[in-house]
Amino acid sequence: MTSKLITTLCASILLAFGTCQAATLQSEHAIVVSDDTGQVLMSKGADAVVPIASLTKLMTAMVVLDSKPDMNESISIQAADVDVLKHSKSRVPVGTTLKRKEIFELALMSSDNRAAASLARTYPGSTAAFLQAVQAKIKALGLHNTTIKEPTGLSPENTSTAADLAKMAQAAAQYPQIANITSDKSEVIRMNGRAFTVHNTNHLVGAAGWNVLLSKTGFTNEAGHCLIMRIKQAGAHATLVLLNAGASTIRMRDAAQIRKYLSQHQTALARTGKTV
Repeated sequence: MTSKLITTLCASILLAFGTCQAATLQSEHAIVVSDDTGQVLMSKGADAVVPIASLTKLMTAMVVLDSKPDMNESISIQAADVDVLKHSKSRVPVGTTLKRKEIFELALMSSDNRAAASLARTYPGSTAAFLQAVQAKIKALGLHNTTIKEPTGLSPENTSTAADLAKMAQAAAQYPQIANITSDKSEVIRMNGRAFTVHNTNHLVGAAGWNVLLSKTGFTNEAGHCLIMRIKQAGAHATLVLLNAGASTIRMRDAAQIRKYLSQHQTALARTGKTV
């Protein structure tokens, strides 16, 4: 049997194995993409259009950064930033003034909705201009099945597919500010004269055995528990998207299963002499 034939057979076996592994994931929709080759390694209902909750905030962050804002400019949280749709909690009282870079950390790391809303409100030209920029960004990234109508993800009208979200995550990873903040376990921010420790909502960040390069969690009743991560495993880079898991522990177990699969995938490729 030739080396080329062996490699082809191994690739077919790996693809079939990935398909079987995807079927065992408990998240309703999922995709795993190799960032090194572009190959879809695992897919489960990846083209279904569903609510995406706070995964929206990765788009919000990209659009705000594209406007080249002054990250040291002060922003005051206003009543207009308060969530009146889901009445979600926030650690940031109305009237709090922080630098935009601190607002960014709150929106991305702890997924604070008031912070995300204030980023859109203070976008050049107001929230309406922000939403126009969002539509342009969606088009530029080729996210054909994505709709975003507000900056936080609280609205169930913010929808996408796992396949589109993988593209969005790969684009977000090109912004150092987003990658650095979302892969940081915690940060200390001073608010109203007191120091607050902000923790990453993804408990896999900083956990033993995990090398997380980008991360964002999300949850609403409509979207379920969601997760985007870009990770490095066994020398390879991959982006994974998990949507509508029944609990945060389920999405973490699914992520662990994917990490194990990536290690096995890389080991199998190394045996064939194929590199990624």
